[in-house]
Amino acid sequence: MMITIGPELQAALAAAAARHGTDPETLAVETLRGTFVPMMPQPMTDEEWIKGLRGAAIDCGVSLSDEDVSREAMYD
Repeated sequence: MMITIGPELQAALAAAAARHGTDPETLAVETLRGTFVPMMPQPMTDEEWIKGLRGAAIDCGVSLSDEDVSREAMYD
């Protein structure tokens, strides 16, 4: 695929590429890839999953008794 860009965009791309220490073509391709190709998330390790699960746990106070959550208690 060939993309034609105007002189203003070409100058801006060249300046940005110089700041990044690369050539304009590489910067343009990397920018397009970052915009249009979704990054695949890396799978979590077991340790990361456990840490996240423990981080989501919160103390809700006291536990309800079996009587409080029984079927009969729902109709009181």
